Amino acid sequence: MQSVHAPMRDDIAQAAWLYYVGRLSQQEVSETLGVSRFKVLRMLAEARDEGLVRISVEHRTSRTLALADRLTATYGLAEAQVAPVPAAMNDNEDYARTAVAILGAAFLERLASQGTAMTISVGWGRTLSRLADTLVRVNNPRLTFVSLMGTVSRATHTAPGDVCIRLAEQTGGSAVLMPAPFVADSPEACAAMMNQRLVREALDVARSATHAIMSVGECRDGAILFDNGIFSAEQLRALRDAGVVGDCCGSFYRADGSLPDIPLNRCAPKISTGELAQMDTVILAGGFGKRTATLALLRAGGVRRLFVDERLACALLDEESS
Repeated sequence: MQSVHAPMRDDIAQAAWLYYVGRLSQQEVSETLGVSRFKVLRMLAEARDEGLVRISVEHRTSRTLALADRLTATYGLAEAQVAPVPAAMNDNEDYARTAVAILGAAFLERLASQGTAMTISVGWGRTLSRLADTLVRVNNPRLTFVSLMGTVSRATHTAPGDVCIRLAEQTGGSAVLMPAPFVADSPEACAAMMNQRLVREALDVARSATHAIMSVGECRDGAILFDNGIFSAEQLRALRDAGVVGDCCGSFYRADGSLPDIPLNRCAPKISTGELAQMDTVILAGGFGKRTATLALLRAGGVRRLFVDERLACALLDEESS
């Protein structure tokens, strides 16, 4: 068996080397190896799954440690971590998301290495999706990941259910999904959904979680929440009229951290913000564009740990001191 699989393993390692070390694009790797781009994607995924690739960012620098200490003191956090961002990457939000996702993956590895049974609630979005991609060499079948939100109509790599399932697959754990839409048409419809047995059971699992790992969503044009076709035009107007700047797991916040009394804040099947605050809550935010939404969430309270990139950390501290 080993002789059969050795050449294939060599190809996977070569694809990973060209992509991660040689800095070739997936298309360039495809052309170099003479395989389809789809196969390159599969090879890169296998390289991560088999532990051939382990991505890490050295963030223990005096500059980022000092920023982390200031964030901890300013916002009363149990922990803050700051990923370094080279000056050349200051405007690259994709880079920032990946760097923060690596911090989140290291934290999750830290939890999983305890080997104990643990339930972890998870949100959705691009940063959490990157976390699932980055996570390697974690094996704890006693982990349970539960989605804090219902599903969206468009299947994507960042969708709540997809992120939850991939985290379970990467760790050997299990996944519990919310069998309901991300948002209902009305508060009454939401209340009826939350009374369904399967939804109640998923919510009960979410409430039993000791940890929650979530990201921050912006409520503005171009944000994933606005571009996913989740909201009607009327709902989008209601968010803008209420001064909503960000969301986290179906709760919509103003800049001062308050929750406006709008129907949408009663339309998502979810556990309450008070129940979330009882957990060891981790917020991941990458990119300068997240500053207003992240600041709103910090002002709302309930955040225990914050993982951000360097530029966003500076922006959060500048905003609070101005």
